[in-house]
Amino acid sequence: MPRVENAEPKRQSLNLRVKPEERNLIDRAARVSGKNRSEFILEASRRAAEETLLDQALLRVDPERFAAFQAQLDSPAAPNARLLKTMQTKAPWDDA
Repeated sequence: MPRVENAEPKRQSLNLRVKPEERNLIDRAARVSGKNRSEFILEASRRAAEETLLDQALLRVDPERFAAFQAQLDSPAAPNARLLKTMQTKAPWDDA
């Protein structure tokens, strides 16, 4: 069987230094989530990284299209059957 040289490892380690109280907090949250510490930290870190990068997205539009977009956001929604039904339905938290 031929050996593959310079193959990337499927996973790489990531080491962190944390205070005991931070580790305990992470461990508690991981247990409640049904995950181990590594799974919990990786999921939370990935989510934070994605949100950070998405916050940096830049959309460019010409002034006329932006004004049209703003006007549409500022205008009231056109009445329709679904909107009327939603507005007439009692909110679940109002039952208390």
